[in-house]
Amino acid sequence: MVADASHEKYVDTILKTIADAAKVRGTGIAKRTHEYLATKMKEAKAVIALEGDHFAGFSYIETWGNKQYVTTSGLIVHPNYRGIGVAKRIKDLTFTLARTRWPHAKIFSLTSGAAVMAMNTQLGYHPVTFAELTDDEAFWRGCEGCINVDVLKRTGRKYCICTGMLYDPEEHLPAKIPADVMDRIRKIDGINKVK
Repeated sequence: MVADASHEKYVDTILKTIADAAKVRGTGIAKRTHEYLATKMKEAKAVIALEGDHFAGFSYIETWGNKQYVTTSGLIVHPNYRGIGVAKRIKDLTFTLARTRWPHAKIFSLTSGAAVMAMNTQLGYHPVTFAELTDDEAFWRGCEGCINVDVLKRTGRKYCICTGMLYDPEEHLPAKIPADVMDRIRKIDGINKVK
């Protein structure tokens, strides 16, 4: 479901699950704060999966470069819910949310995980060089918390451990999102119609 302010109680669990997964994989992940994720929830820019009151998974979206680019980021599934399709459902919903809110923006993802690469490919993403991604410095500062940031810096932000993947909206039709979610987004954005 698209997260809202009532889901802030899960933020610390989400952050711990992300940190634990990064340690186990030995890969990088952008570090986020409690406030950052709570804000994404309040802005209808996050998706959370729950089983009853138990946290199962999470991801969020963010715009960059004056809304010309959108990232789907922070995809994490609690260990108790892995291997049953939760990540795919979350990825599909964050992708749909991004396509609906910013239908003309290019959507990108940085990942070192084969499963996320496969999901991205199914959605129409293609591997690209980092030069094809946003040049928004605020986005790249998010990589500072990654254990592999030295690779990114040494290569002048041309290469890293992650693979850059890009979805170009010019090649696809917009996706649909539930009416109740669109109503909430309209209220948050203060507009009558989301284009």
